[in-house]
Amino acid sequence: MQETRLDTARIRAARRVINPVFLDTPLYRCEALEPDLGCAVSIKLETANPVRSFKARGTELVTSLLADEGSRAAVCASAGNLGQALAWSARGRGLDVTVVASRHATAAELDRIRALGARLELVDGDHELARERAAAIALQDGIRLVEDSLDIETCEGAATIGLELAQARSSFDAVLIALGGGALATGVGHVMKALAPGVEVICVQPVGAPAMTRSWRQGRVVTTEFTDTIADGVAGRRPIPAVLDDLLLVADDAVLVREASIVAGMRLLLDRAGLVVEPSAALGIAALLEDRDRFAGRHVVTIVCGSNVDKEAYRRWVGH
Repeated sequence: MQETRLDTARIRAARRVINPVFLDTPLYRCEALEPDLGCAVSIKLETANPVRSFKARGTELVTSLLADEGSRAAVCASAGNLGQALAWSARGRGLDVTVVASRHATAAELDRIRALGARLELVDGDHELARERAAAIALQDGIRLVEDSLDIETCEGAATIGLELAQARSSFDAVLIALGGGALATGVGHVMKALAPGVEVICVQPVGAPAMTRSWRQGRVVTTEFTDTIADGVAGRRPIPAVLDDLLLVADDAVLVREASIVAGMRLLLDRAGLVVEPSAALGIAALLEDRDRFAGRHVVTIVCGSNVDKEAYRRWVGH
C-alpha cells in the first residue's frame, strides 16, 4: 500500500490514550434490516457514548497532546459533533475551548456544546464560513486551531474503529463509511487496506453535498458553491487537499445518495433496529437501498456514526 499520512503503529498506540468509554463499540449483525436490504448487514454503533458520535476518538488524542504541551486553549469549527467531542475531551483536561458554528446548526447540539463548558460563537453562514472564523480566532488569540480531518489525530482517532473491525474477524466483505471532511473514511480506510485488504472500502455522501466524492472521482480538489442536504455533518464545500490525497489511496469507491434514501435509511434504522440516528449515520443504509443488486449476497458493515439530531426535524423527516 502507498503511504498515507496515517501510521498504523500510532493508531494502535492511540487506544491507550482514548478514554475507554469511546472504544470497543458494539458490532453486531442486524438481521432485522436484511429483508429490506437484500444482503447481510452488520452495524458498528458509534453512538453509545457521552457525545453520541465517533468524534471523541479523535478529540481525545488532540486534547491529550495539548495538555502534554502545556497548552490551555483551542478553537474549532463544527456542525455540532466535533464541538461536543472537543468540549467533552477538553473539560477533562482543563482546557478552554471555543466552538464556532453556523447559526443554522441543530439547536440541541449547540445547547449541548454550551452545557459541556465550551464558549460558542455563531456565524451567519455555513460550515466553511465557520472554519474561516475559527482560523481567525486561533491567529488572533495564539491558540490551537483544531481542524477535523486535516489534523492527523482526528483521522487516527477515527481509525481505531478500523482496528476494532479488523480484529472482529467477521465475514464482512465491504464497509460503508459516511464521507464528509474525510477523517472517518481515511482513518478506517487506512486500517482496512493495511490489515484487511480484501474488504471493499466504500464512501457515501449526499448528492446535495458532493464535493469530496467529485474530488475523489476526478483525482483533484473540486469545490462547490453551496450544499443542500439534511446531513449537515458531512456538508462541506471545500475538500482539504492532504485529506483527498489520503482518500485516493484507501477508498475503493465513493457514491452519492439522494435525500429520500437518507430519510428512508433513518426510518429503517428506527423501525427495524430501534436506532435514532442523524442523517449522516444513515448514509450507508441509503447506499444499500439505492443499489441492492451490487450488494446482493454480500455481508456489509455500516458505521452508524452519530445520533445528535434535532427531535422536531427528526419527526418531520421520519414521521414518528
